[in-house]
Amino acid sequence: MKLHMFSKKGKQIIVLFLASFLLMAPYQSAPVTEINATDEEDTLSSKLTEILSDEKLDGALAGVSVRSAETGEVMYEYNEDLRLKPASNMKLLTAAAALDTLGSEHRFSTEVLADGEMKGGKLHGDLYLKGKGDPTLMKEDFEEMAQSLNEAGVREVKGDVIADDTWYDDVRLSEDISWNDETNYYAAQVSALTAAPNEDYDAGTVIVAAYPADEKGEKAEVQVTPKTDYIEIVNRTETVGADEEKDISIVREHGTNQIVVEGTIPVDGSRSRSWVAVSEPSGLALDLFHQALMDEGIKVKGEKQLNGETPDSAKLLVSKESMPLKELLIPFMKLSNNGHAEVLVKEMGKVTHGEGSWEEGLNVVEDYLSGIGVDADTMRLRDGSGMSHVNMVPANEISDLLYKVKNEEWFNEYLTSLPVAGDDDRFEGGTLRYRMDDTLAEGNVQAKTGSLTGVTSLSGYVTAENGEELIFSIILNNYLDSAQDIEDEIAITLANYDE
Repeated sequence: MKLHMFSKKGKQIIVLFLASFLLMAPYQSAPVTEINATDEEDTLSSKLTEILSDEKLDGALAGVSVRSAETGEVMYEYNEDLRLKPASNMKLLTAAAALDTLGSEHRFSTEVLADGEMKGGKLHGDLYLKGKGDPTLMKEDFEEMAQSLNEAGVREVKGDVIADDTWYDDVRLSEDISWNDETNYYAAQVSALTAAPNEDYDAGTVIVAAYPADEKGEKAEVQVTPKTDYIEIVNRTETVGADEEKDISIVREHGTNQIVVEGTIPVDGSRSRSWVAVSEPSGLALDLFHQALMDEGIKVKGEKQLNGETPDSAKLLVSKESMPLKELLIPFMKLSNNGHAEVLVKEMGKVTHGEGSWEEGLNVVEDYLSGIGVDADTMRLRDGSGMSHVNMVPANEISDLLYKVKNEEWFNEYLTSLPVAGDDDRFEGGTLRYRMDDTLAEGNVQAKTGSLTGVTSLSGYVTAENGEELIFSIILNNYLDSAQDIEDEIAITLANYDE
């Protein structure tokens, strides 16, 4: 039948009818599935999709993947293959690769070596402090090494005391660290020789605390932990009246180890405290070791020197080993320690390829992922911690990783390292200790958190109310308001799943 056989009006009616039919055809060919309260998959899907329709995600990106922990079968997907910034969920990849590559019993060592002859308690030569990546060294450890030297009969060093951090390369920061993050503890420089201020083991940092003076008008009292001459404090503070504002700033000047403390603090007010990353942390370790030698009564005639390399002829005097990796995983994962992640990446590169660099270490991570069947080709990995805004990982690959690692012999250590929702013990609940209280997720959800500006992530394990263990990965990017509550709502929904 041809259109010219009809009148002009008839032609218009037929054209309109055909146009309407063509526009409706795609919808007619894809029937809508109704939500059935007895259909467990559709019920779960509808609940999760409704949560993800939150207006906070308007203009944002969300990737979600939920699997059965028993079979690995995908139960829910939402932009599951979209490459997104994972933030600290990147640590899930790093920790798994490190456990597989290094082993759960892997330890970092620190050595003290002598290049010269010992005569009558005097070392006629130089003393080397050689770091091999230990991020847990504290003031007490350097004191212990000095004591061991004293017990071995060393009374004097005629030469220099030299720091050797050549176990890794000399690139201190991963390539995407922003300028304004460089002096913050969470972006501390990475060195094979470093020191931490306390048992959180934020290596390469010092804790600077300002306390009010006894009298109004006086400068605040500033304390540094550990006590060291390696940094310089510039005190520009003032103690003010009890009813006045506390406004203290603690910032390291770029390119220096000068830390400026300024502002006001009320009489009888609470302290202000900040963890500050130092420049060239091997110098901090060297200063603490040199100080420990002095305190132990061991004289040093020479100077403190950075950037040395221990000669092959040097003799080992003292060796200090760190805790095993399975124990380091607790502060690393529970507290989301960025420095530990980057040290592990460099250590994997050193052990596997003989080069302690980000490039070689990340190659090891990618090889591990590919080896267990996770699609590393769809990712972009730029660091081990997730600090980079250039990392790209799909939620589906994270949930797949969490399924695959269940078969690894070290899985229990891996699982134990994850934060636990609502557990207020800092080294149990970690970064989830204040979340999901008084719900079925409390004490149940074990998951890694992640947070950057405009990025939040949560991936891990939960046991549903019906007894089924589920794996989930949630990555949210490019939102303007906080979206952490959306993650929590999804995790709680999974904990309540009882179909």
